[in-house]
Amino acid sequence: MKVVIGRRILMSGLFIAAFFTTFQTFSGVSAAELQQWMMGNFEQEREEILHTARDNAHKGTSFRARSLPAVKTEEMSMSQEIVASEPVSLEEAIDWSKYPSEKVVATGYTAGYESTGKNPGDPSYGITFSGVQVKRDVYSTIAADPDVYPIGTVLFIPGYGYGVVADTGSAIKGKKIDLYYETVSDVFNKWGKQEVEVFVVKKGDGSLSEEEFNSLNEDEAVQVFRNQMFD
Repeated sequence: MKVVIGRRILMSGLFIAAFFTTFQTFSGVSAAELQQWMMGNFEQEREEILHTARDNAHKGTSFRARSLPAVKTEEMSMSQEIVASEPVSLEEAIDWSKYPSEKVVATGYTAGYESTGKNPGDPSYGITFSGVQVKRDVYSTIAADPDVYPIGTVLFIPGYGYGVVADTGSAIKGKKIDLYYETVSDVFNKWGKQEVEVFVVKKGDGSLSEEEFNSLNEDEAVQVFRNQMFD
């Protein structure tokens, strides 16, 4: 096996030597010159490759250098976008310290018999003192003492949302409010009875129409909060 390999190496060497001799005879270029030419081309190609690599590296470095502030800016904008796109609660979205606040006792109620003595089918079922239909939304109908919070007053109740005073109640006197929920289960599971600090967003003038109430919930600015509440 070693003899065969040796012969192959010898034959390859003789072929290369013959090639250089033949090339020199017909072209007048010596083997040394051919080797130099080949090495030169190799070096030139190598240089071109390296030059291209340097150009790319330079471009990459320049690109990175130019992009660095943009990346920082992008990171900052991304963090702002994340904050904006995350489910930010109403409590976090607004500086409530700008509004006057008061502590009240808040309970929950429904449109049903257990709260109003009325059943579905009653002409006044679900109709508040103001004439507005009860509703649970970003702005929900609530009941309050009109001597404390006149009809149309808008309160912000942490953990509940905006409450628009649309109703009254015989047991709702002084600093007490009643928050509307659609079911008895919601009343007990989502609220119960709490002492809470509420913020007075707008003092009512004693009246509230269905159009005025609906316009609050149709405002585009509150849609994101509706999605949070009902997703």
